[in-house]
Amino acid sequence: MNDKIFVTRPSLPDFEEYTECLRDIWSTRALTNLGKHVQELIKQLKDKLGVEYCLAMCNGHMALEMTLQALELKGEVITTPFTFASTTHAIVRNNLTPVFCDIKENDCTIDPDKIEALITDKTSAIVPVHVYGMPCDVDRIKEIADKHHLKIIYDAAHAFGVTLDGKGIANFGDASMFSFHATKAFNTIEGGCSVIHDANAMLKLYQIHNFGIMSEESVEFVGANAKMNEFQAVMGLCNLKNYEANRSKRKALVELYCELLKDTEGIRTLDYSQERIGYNYSYFPIFIDESIYGMNRDQVYEILKEQEIYTRKYFYPITCNFKCYKDLGFDGRVDVAERVSKQVLTLPLYPELEPENVERICTILKK
Repeated sequence: MNDKIFVTRPSLPDFEEYTECLRDIWSTRALTNLGKHVQELIKQLKDKLGVEYCLAMCNGHMALEMTLQALELKGEVITTPFTFASTTHAIVRNNLTPVFCDIKENDCTIDPDKIEALITDKTSAIVPVHVYGMPCDVDRIKEIADKHHLKIIYDAAHAFGVTLDGKGIANFGDASMFSFHATKAFNTIEGGCSVIHDANAMLKLYQIHNFGIMSEESVEFVGANAKMNEFQAVMGLCNLKNYEANRSKRKALVELYCELLKDTEGIRTLDYSQERIGYNYSYFPIFIDESIYGMNRDQVYEILKEQEIYTRKYFYPITCNFKCYKDLGFDGRVDVAERVSKQVLTLPLYPELEPENVERICTILKK
């Protein structure tokens, strides 16, 4: 067993397999600008996600930011504060106002029962997050969006490979974005992709992500540069081959964690038993109730750290409490998100994590 156990570890393909794929890049000297490896990755991503339109990007944040821009949103966007900074930043950087909605305690996704009260004549969209790969209540959110004529853009950064009722998670809403950061269940080193179901909006996204260039002599839109490069694409193509095998390993570790911790009073885990969900087992958060457990989350974090077990307070603080958003005048109530953010601790999880180390972590927690 390794002495130090980190919260995650990037999945990498066989070294020789990756470097062999790089030979073509060296021979052609085609490094970027929508090369053949990026095109092949896009094709395979469409198959994996079960969608018609998909565009690979340099990272997940730009995928979200530019997707919001392509949909030409205005005014206010209802979203969750229990997420990574990128979600809120992408909204604000599009000159939109985030309106924070509370979450459901059982799965940490946005609470549909609290969305409608936040809708005003300025609301243009809902940006929910499939937190830890747990699908949002897509049916209820669609009902609300249809009723009020709102767009739905899912932050699916955690949810690559997740299915709901046999359908890929990207099939819900008007658009979805995925992160392929090194820490994700599927990675392209850095990277991400956007899925938009409207062909015209997808064309606009294509324009935005490549300076608005449509040909050598035609620039039709004021865009930026968010193209994925060939090295990222090759990593993605190699990692896609191993995705299902890695998912199986993650599943076994999650099931071991759940079994070992199931009777530990004061520690709650997520529910991975819903048959309609095909999980990707991307993270393993626990939630520590100090009043029952006898110790708070921060104390547990420090004790594990002393044992060279490195966990993460993911997500803390919630984004509406960031210093940069204090001047928004937000006066809503996100009591559940506030409480959960002070309880959550994501434990180490990656395909190469040894079961013995899971047992060691759980033994410490149970003590």
